[in-house]
Amino acid sequence: MQQLANYHKEHKDRYLEELMDWLRIPSVSADPAFKKDVVKAAEFLKKKLVKAGLDNVSINPTKGHPIVYGEKIIDKKLPTVLVYGHYDVQPPDPLDLWESGPFEPVVKKTKKHPKGAIFARGACDDKGQVYMHVKAFEAMMKNKALPCNVKYMIEGEEEVGSVNLEAFCKKNKKKLACDVILISDTSIIDNKTPSITTGLRGMTYVEVEVTGANRDLHSGVYGGAVANPINVLSKMIATLQDKKNKITIPGFYDDVEVVSRKERKAMNEAPFSINAYKRELKIKEVHGEDKYTTLERTSIRPTLDVNGMWGGYIGEGAKTVLPSKAFAKISMRLVPNQDPDKITKLFSDYFKSIAPPSVRVKVTPHHGGHPVVTPTNSIEYKAAHLAMKETFKKDPIPQRSGGSIPIVALFEKVLGVKSVLMGFGLNTDDIHSPNEHYGLFNFYKGIETIPFYFHYYTELKKK
Repeated sequence: MQQLANYHKEHKDRYLEELMDWLRIPSVSADPAFKKDVVKAAEFLKKKLVKAGLDNVSINPTKGHPIVYGEKIIDKKLPTVLVYGHYDVQPPDPLDLWESGPFEPVVKKTKKHPKGAIFARGACDDKGQVYMHVKAFEAMMKNKALPCNVKYMIEGEEEVGSVNLEAFCKKNKKKLACDVILISDTSIIDNKTPSITTGLRGMTYVEVEVTGANRDLHSGVYGGAVANPINVLSKMIATLQDKKNKITIPGFYDDVEVVSRKERKAMNEAPFSINAYKRELKIKEVHGEDKYTTLERTSIRPTLDVNGMWGGYIGEGAKTVLPSKAFAKISMRLVPNQDPDKITKLFSDYFKSIAPPSVRVKVTPHHGGHPVVTPTNSIEYKAAHLAMKETFKKDPIPQRSGGSIPIVALFEKVLGVKSVLMGFGLNTDDIHSPNEHYGLFNFYKGIETIPFYFHYYTELKKK
């Protein structure tokens, strides 16, 4: 592997420059205004994959945004690793909270990243982590060090629920056949404490609409006689959790996995400072479901959160209006055994049941995904463990994550293959928030570690 280390050292500045070029493309999948930019980002990736040495690289259209595919089959008798990632990014709003332009990447030093971090939307989630795989593959090809077959499937709709990925996988099941799926869209505990994600929460996402009168009304003439949808919606949302922060939807917890005391104890032994956590977020106290720790609340317990709420007049100055409608977007993170379709129905039925007769309620499901837990005794996991131990010089800690990657369960269902979640970001990298960033240490450490995964996985499969 020394020749790879030398190659990385020689080309690291170019790696970074290329990533910054990619980050300048605003590939926001949620906003139709950026549709051409999403395609442009896919075309950029295709060119880099071809140049790195992949064969049969193609941009595959879907009903939404395209999927980029490529492969390198060196010997059909060898195992095949399918690398999955996404090139689409979250909307950058609110723009006024960014210290630099979301699509004008800059490198700045921070307390968490003394060697520097690249600030831009998509820097960590997930362009920066995808690009680690592109450059790791390039280095293996240039140094004749690729030990097995590899396929790449990088989509452009992960941030909007991967709505067309299942159809693509079913249609191309033979082409996508592999032994393991390698994903870098997760984080490590910190730069001195490597970890491998072994569990992800699922999710269901809905939008609710509460309607009162048939039009906006004068609040002086009608106020007090006609229901205000914003007031009603606020009260309805407030009833979704009790004083101990437990979700009140009947049946919501029926299928929740009961995690053993042994696993909960091990989980809470991971390096974590509640005081540092509060300082980082500038909060006085943590918040959440009673009788669970912060680490447990963010990994093995389900949640319900309002992601956005609006209605009425929100412009400059004052307008005494009684709005006709109020809206909210609500997400629920789910844990093993919870089914997103079932939870969506439970939510919808309950939310409508608590509405007063003075309003009408509409619930529109958006997207969701199943929770997943990956085994830690498999060859696939052991290879990731050995790879991280090689580059971090210490054993990585298995850790459940609070985030959701719905396609992990999809891959197992459609392709019949387990995934390994070997990410290199930090939870403090502000993904989905203003000032998203990705440490240069993490970017280069990922490029260094990925070839070791290929090496160890191939060796373990031979035994």
